[in-house]
Amino acid sequence: MKITQTRYSKWLSAEDMHNNSQEWLSELNFIKDEHLFYQNLINSLASEIAEENSKDNYIEIIDILNTSQKQNQTLIKAVNDHQNELEVMLDGIDQIKEEKMYVKVHTTLIATIAEFLKEYKLLKTQLFDIIKTITKDGKQRDLMDKK
Repeated sequence: MKITQTRYSKWLSAEDMHNNSQEWLSELNFIKDEHLFYQNLINSLASEIAEENSKDNYIEIIDILNTSQKQNQTLIKAVNDHQNELEVMLDGIDQIKEEKMYVKVHTTLIATIAEFLKEYKLLKTQLFDIIKTITKDGKQRDLMDKK
């Protein structure tokens, strides 16, 4: 059985692509701030994590967060570069090859950023679960120590 995949592509104006880029940068910069928040939170819980004998988990969390930060930085740079090249669409000169390449890059960014946001959402869910477990266990241990 042969499966074919049809791609539907909406024609995007230069303004649409500029607006997409602005939205992406806003979201990616917000994620950049969230990364710092998670890093500080995880560092503040380092002793609780160590008490749980889960240093491997701690290292894994930090590695995953660092990887996500690097991906985010790469995407911010890619979107900024892409946005700086928007002039090819607006200069009034017919540059068919360059314009097609710009749209192709934009289409690739749409898919890449959507995938990153999906993975980031999963990462956040995992971080919440881990942090919830650590703080819950820490509170229970504190209650037992007081008895």
